[in-house]
Amino acid sequence: MSKIKNKLFQPRPTWQKNLIVLWFGTFMAGIGFSLVMPFMSLYIDTLGSYSNQQLNFWSGITFSSTFLITAIVSPLWGRLADQKGRKLMLLRASLGMAIVISLMGTVGNVYQLIGLRLLQGVFSGYISNATALVATGTPREKSGQVLGTLATGAVTGNLLGPLVGGVTASIFGYRLTFFITGSILFLVFLLSLIFVHEEFTPVEKKDMLPAKEIFHSLKYPHVVIGMFVTTLIIQASNNSISPIISLYIRQLMHNHGNITLVSGIIASIPGIATLIAAPRFGRLGDRIGSEKVLGIGLIFAMLVFLPMAIVTNVWQLAFLRFLVGISDACLLPAVQALITKYSPQAAAGRIFSYNQSFQAAGNVVGPMIGSSVSSIFGYRGVFVSTSALVLTNYLLVHRNTKEIAEKYHSTQQTH
Repeated sequence: MSKIKNKLFQPRPTWQKNLIVLWFGTFMAGIGFSLVMPFMSLYIDTLGSYSNQQLNFWSGITFSSTFLITAIVSPLWGRLADQKGRKLMLLRASLGMAIVISLMGTVGNVYQLIGLRLLQGVFSGYISNATALVATGTPREKSGQVLGTLATGAVTGNLLGPLVGGVTASIFGYRLTFFITGSILFLVFLLSLIFVHEEFTPVEKKDMLPAKEIFHSLKYPHVVIGMFVTTLIIQASNNSISPIISLYIRQLMHNHGNITLVSGIIASIPGIATLIAAPRFGRLGDRIGSEKVLGIGLIFAMLVFLPMAIVTNVWQLAFLRFLVGISDACLLPAVQALITKYSPQAAAGRIFSYNQSFQAAGNVVGPMIGSSVSSIFGYRGVFVSTSALVLTNYLLVHRNTKEIAEKYHSTQQTH
């Protein structure tokens, strides 16, 4: 018992304390963005009288509006983060999200809901600034493992959000779910205010390098820009099945049983796998090179998405979704480790905010691809098209990281 107590209350370096608080913060931010997924359409249905076609239209607009605004405003917040510090941006994002998500429980019509979803996009940036703050404060030799651990917070929050939302809404109702989430995000604001410490020297506006000069000064600009595109395709691949997964499950279950609960569980399974595997792959990346882990993860993802098109029951789908979580554990932490390694610390806020813009764009593009493909080729066609998307990503990553992989390999040989 005393051993556990000592472990829990031992003095820790600042970067470790920040990691603990920001892991919880990014986990809750991830949940805040995704918990409405299982019941958003049902909530919209209570705000008016809509036909099925109108309901699909308003649900699509409401879902994508947040990510659309996030993609646009992220670079502006990133610039401010490099100027004023990342902690200030964490406080802005967590307090803003707490207020906006709580207000969603009070809306009287779909237009007010869309307005608040747009506003939620304005208050994005918690995850990208948490990543930038941890990345710049962590010893370089531990960056892969630490960013791998931090990434599990956001990824797991995003993937468990639908399950948490579905369960909470079924117990407390739709409106109260928004107030509960808002309260938890207010707690994230308080924890970030009290326990996150940042050593930051403010940069005068006139002393800041323009974005063009930052990219010109990069040793491997094609690697960093390539990672932005890779992030977009990872998100698009993961989200291409979002619009159809519950409908696909309904088809596999022949319209019998508790489809909502099964959909929530299967949507959340990857989060559990990611939580277990990401820190381990982060450590592996520190040892063998993050670009190698990224390549392995993409090949694995491609092999996992393909058989989803031919499953005959939900348990096979659940197993393959677990494997998707393992591939996710390879991907985003490796991308973040590569961005950290090949970017200047002074511009970390902006670099990570650009990455968040691409991530948000992937969240918009993915469901659009899934909806379009499923309407032409059926649900099973979505998994084939997603595998093709992952293959494209692998070829891009291989080309963009070839130079650094060769350099890493030759350095290891000399040692």
